[in-house]
Amino acid sequence: MCTLKTIVFDHFKELSSKTNGPEFKTYDAFPPVVTTKANFDDLLVPADHPSRSYSDTFYVTSDIILRPHTSAHQTQLLRQGDMAFLVAGDCYRRDEIDASHYPIFHQMEGVKVFDPKDLSSDPAVAEKQVMDDLKASLEGVATKLFGQRNMRWIDAYFPFTHPSAELEVEYNGKWLEVLGCGKIHHKIMENVGLGDRQGWAFGIGLERLAMALFDVPDIRLFWSDDPRFLNQFQAGKITKFVPFSKYPMTSRDVSFWYDPEKFHDNDFFAIVREAAGDCVENVQKVEEFVHPKTKRCSKLFRINYRSLERTLQTEEVNVWQENVRRVLSQQPGIELR
Repeated sequence: MCTLKTIVFDHFKELSSKTNGPEFKTYDAFPPVVTTKANFDDLLVPADHPSRSYSDTFYVTSDIILRPHTSAHQTQLLRQGDMAFLVAGDCYRRDEIDASHYPIFHQMEGVKVFDPKDLSSDPAVAEKQVMDDLKASLEGVATKLFGQRNMRWIDAYFPFTHPSAELEVEYNGKWLEVLGCGKIHHKIMENVGLGDRQGWAFGIGLERLAMALFDVPDIRLFWSDDPRFLNQFQAGKITKFVPFSKYPMTSRDVSFWYDPEKFHDNDFFAIVREAAGDCVENVQKVEEFVHPKTKRCSKLFRINYRSLERTLQTEEVNVWQENVRRVLSQQPGIELR
C-alpha cells in the first residue's frame, strides 16, 4: 500500500510543479475513529443509506464509528482552509469473506478547490472546467500506475459529488474500476463556508489496485508476515507476485433459521472473522430457502478454513467452528439447524 500511496502522492506533487497549480498537502496519520456527522451527515449521505447500517459499518457508539472511507476528513480539512489535499489511511467495513474482501483496507482521498477567478462565470462552463481538470489529473494517476492503457469514464452516483464518475482501465483483457470521483456537491461547499467556489474530489481503494498490479491472489497476504511473500517486494517498485505452495483447506458447514429483519449476511461474516481471523479463506452461501408452510427463512453457509502459513489442525478448526455456532446461536432470531 505504501508503494501505491507514494506513486499517487508523487504524481500530484509533479502535477502541481508542472502546471504551477496549488500544492497538495498530504495527510496519512489521522485516527480512524470519526463521528457519524463527519462521515455521513457532512457528506450528505441519506439517513436510510445502507452504509449507515450496523451490518455495514463498525460502530463504537451510536455516533462514533471506525471510518469506512477517508472522505470522513474532507469537510474538516475544507473548514480549516485546505484547498488541495490528499488523505490516505486505513478504513473499516463489514463485508463478505473471500479472496478480495477484508474488514480493514486502505483508501486515498483527494480534493482540489478552485479560485473563482480561475473558472468561467458561466456555471455550466465552470462545471466542465472542473470535471476536465479532474479527469486529466486522474488519467495521469492511472497512467503512472498501469502505463499507457485504454481508459473510459462511466457515469456514477455518490451522495457527496455531482456530477459523479468512475474511471475504468483496460487491464489483462478486462475493464478494471480504478476510482470514483466527481465535482464536490454544492451543498457541501456551502456548509463549509465555500459557497462561492467549486472543487473536485476522488477516492481510491488501494488493496484492489495492488492485487491487480502485483498479481496478488488473496487479500490476506497483505497482512501476512510470511517471508515467502514479503521478500518478493521492494519499496517503490511494482513487482509481480510469484505464487508459492498452498496449505490444505478444510471446510465446515453451518445452517440456521433466521429473521431477515434482524440478521444480515454481514453479521454472520463478522462472527466468523471474530472466531477464526485470517484462517478463513472464504465463506460460501450454499443454500437459502423459505419453508413453504411456516415461511421461516433458512441459510446454509460453507466456511473454508486455510492458513497462509501452516497446515491447520483438525482440533483447532473444530474449536473455531464450535465458537461460530455458539455465538451465532446467541443472536436475535437465530436457531441453529
